[in-house]
Amino acid sequence: MSPRRTGTLHLNAFLHNVGHHEAAWRLPESNPRADTDIAHYKSLAVIAERGRFDSIFLADNPKLTTDIRRRPAGTLEPTVMLTALAGATTHIGLIATASTTYNDPYNLARRFASVDHISGGRVGWNIVTSSGTAAARNFGLDESPSHQDRYLRAAEFVDVALRLWDSWEDDTVIADKERGVWGDQTKIHPASHSGEFFHVAGALNVPRCPQGRPLLVQAGSSQDGRAFAARYAEAVFTAQQTLEEAQHFYADMSERLKQAGRDSDAVKILPGLVPVVGATEREARDRADALDRLILPEYAKLQLASRLRLSPDELHMDRELPAHLPDEDEIEDVKSRFSLIVSLARRESLTVRQLISKLGPGRGHRTVAGIPEQIADSIQLWFDSRAADGFNLMPAVMLSGLEDFVDQVVPILQDRGIFRREYKGETLRDHYALPRPANRYLTDRRRP
Repeated sequence: MSPRRTGTLHLNAFLHNVGHHEAAWRLPESNPRADTDIAHYKSLAVIAERGRFDSIFLADNPKLTTDIRRRPAGTLEPTVMLTALAGATTHIGLIATASTTYNDPYNLARRFASVDHISGGRVGWNIVTSSGTAAARNFGLDESPSHQDRYLRAAEFVDVALRLWDSWEDDTVIADKERGVWGDQTKIHPASHSGEFFHVAGALNVPRCPQGRPLLVQAGSSQDGRAFAARYAEAVFTAQQTLEEAQHFYADMSERLKQAGRDSDAVKILPGLVPVVGATEREARDRADALDRLILPEYAKLQLASRLRLSPDELHMDRELPAHLPDEDEIEDVKSRFSLIVSLARRESLTVRQLISKLGPGRGHRTVAGIPEQIADSIQLWFDSRAADGFNLMPAVMLSGLEDFVDQVVPILQDRGIFRREYKGETLRDHYALPRPANRYLTDRRRP
């Protein structure tokens, strides 16, 4: 058994319409139109804040990502949603996904800076690259950029955004009514960037964020993704099925941070976790099984075939995956998720039908079904074993799954002394125990 770890566990709630299970929308209590119902999302945000979660998170994709016959498919623009959620909450952090492939640095830096001001310093950016022909053709391209080119563009994109967020020094605004001087022009610093992908001349038209800059989050565990995270990320959303895999990822990221000249505590590692809570083990298992029975196998098979880059005819429901599959190097779209799915299927000798059932709750993220103490035990084991700094909670059903976790599991974690009872700071960086970064121009002036 691992020794007790000091410090505070971190919890993020991944809000995904009526829940992360593929068939959650089919339950009698589910709202099949929750994907565009801001009142639904406000309710989820309030529940997560009542549980003293560090943050909530909204995913995004610049394309229609699913067969609309299969599950709710609408996705409101997440940075717009954050402004509504900021008004419904007081403390909880607000993280949104935005792609570096199909955005421009100036507009995106401005949007996140604006939401950080609106929320009083609670915003975070989940940095992703976007792949696939469908997304490319929404933006005038015939094909998606290569995996390597997407990450090169992403690095330059973030570098520009960081310069823009520093383009106003903290004390630029003077607001001296007596002298008629509103700001100090000498403390404005144009980006003056000319690179391979972007040319950005001016300073941002929004003063420096309350947090200095938004919290930077990364989601992707390929080799390029890990290298990117070691350079930029302050939190990492990841996916591992076993304790050993998670420990390996955690150790690998710690080593990469060291090589990048960063402290390992500078980045919080948050694997995805799908909790299914029951009063008894049997009740929890029955809840999970009831959801699995609502999966439509014909649609799930099409989705799996697409993920594996196979023809649906190559997958047989009651056989294991074909012996010959593409190598990860051949995959341009979410390499790490491809590897996770294949590894899960091979390790447990799963048939396609069984694999579909395993993927239904969270698309490859780990599912734990049990009584509250068992779920708390699993969380604490991974935390104490240096497999995670916290978790990206993905309830199978929402609202009820998030409420069950907040009301039944969180109090156990609090009683064990590994999770907060009250917020101790005002900003998202405070929640994640991360410092407010100094402005680069102030730092430069202080150098001898």
